[in-house]
Amino acid sequence: MTAASDPATSLPPRVLVRTFWSLHRAAVRMTGGHFGLTSPRAGARFGMLRLVTTGRRSGRRREAIIGYSEDGRDLVTLAMNGWGHADPAWWLNLQAHPDAMVELPDGPRAVRARVAVGAERDRLLTTLADYPGWGSDIDALVRHRSHPTAVVVLEPRDVVEVGS
Repeated sequence: MTAASDPATSLPPRVLVRTFWSLHRAAVRMTGGHFGLTSPRAGARFGMLRLVTTGRRSGRRREAIIGYSEDGRDLVTLAMNGWGHADPAWWLNLQAHPDAMVELPDGPRAVRARVAVGAERDRLLTTLADYPGWGSDIDALVRHRSHPTAVVVLEPRDVVEVGS
């Protein structure tokens, strides 16, 4: 792979990516989700949601703003950490505690995370490639990583209150 075709050479510096996501998360928090959360529109843009997980070691509430698409009632995203090699903390948290909450422009939703495999993974990757920002470079970005990129499916779940 040449430097010109290496996706890492066209990515912004890591500090810029981290700063942007910190500012985005703060804007969503300060506006109560009125700014920064969007619904996806195929062929136009992927959506942005707030994901609330349980920390795998701390047990504390953790938040991340992530891009997503829809597959029927399911929400779909890639476990990518600013296109870096390491898995994002939110994905590590979901592997330990798959039940989570998402905040969408139309309100909160309880979800359970799972990884797509086989034909479902291939189909969802093709679907994600239709979104600008992930687009046709998605294959190059996924191949650039040192290990397979998880395609994460967030399925709606019923919330059962403990003690009721």
